Amino acid sequence: MQPGTLFFQCNICGTLCTIELASLAREAKSCPNCNSSPRTRAVIRTLSSCLFRENLILSEFPIRKDIKGLGLTDAENYASQLKQKFDYVNTYFHQEPRLDIASDSIAPEQRQVYDFIISSEVFEHIVPPVQVAFDNVYQMLRRGGLLLLTVPYGLQPETIEHFPELHEFTLVERDGGCELHNLTKSGVRQTFRNLVFHGGRGSTLEMRVFCYSDLLRLLSAAGFVDVAVHSAPDFRHGIWWPQPWSLPITARKLPAGVRP
Repeated sequence: MQPGTLFFQCNICGTLCTIELASLAREAKSCPNCNSSPRTRAVIRTLSSCLFRENLILSEFPIRKDIKGLGLTDAENYASQLKQKFDYVNTYFHQEPRLDIASDSIAPEQRQVYDFIISSEVFEHIVPPVQVAFDNVYQMLRRGGLLLLTVPYGLQPETIEHFPELHEFTLVERDGGCELHNLTKSGVRQTFRNLVFHGGRGSTLEMRVFCYSDLLRLLSAAGFVDVAVHSAPDFRHGIWWPQPWSLPITARKLPAGVRP
């Protein structure tokens, strides 16, 4: 093995993998079997640690149908296995089973029912104000329930909102590119170019770049406690990237009997 080569076991599919450490990046598809990235493997490592206090590969998770979980467009390579382990459903914005986490209201049957909710690379695409999504997740969790969150975030002083006055908007293809046309609540027409998409068009439009301090504020405003950033590398499972940001974050709803 050459210096700087990492040998690891994918904690999603169990495959033994080899990669040059210098090419390991947060979104690098580095498992040849399931195409997992350090981020998706970090989701499973964090979930395992929070639920079982052990760093298990996904096949080693115990079957616990008494634990109810929800995914917000989770990656299929781990979502399919979570369905086998838990009372878990993966939801989508544009297809069934549908869930709009930024809806003005959450159905009564979805309130206080989930032991964990995974939101990986979703909240950066939600139309403003994003606080609504954090509030809705809090409402959907049971007392003591876990939010496992990943979003791209930086260490800049403030969150960068690309379209702070978004109201009535459309995406328009023009001259080989894409523009966003917006009509603000006050009636002002806006045009935005040089849009950033993550892996496609439509719902993958980047609405913002979070800052770390603002994420903490948004979680706190929703009522979350025990906020933790999971920064420790796990080279045994190929979980590392060189930048000290955009790491998995967990937070919990207040346990029963505990007052804010």
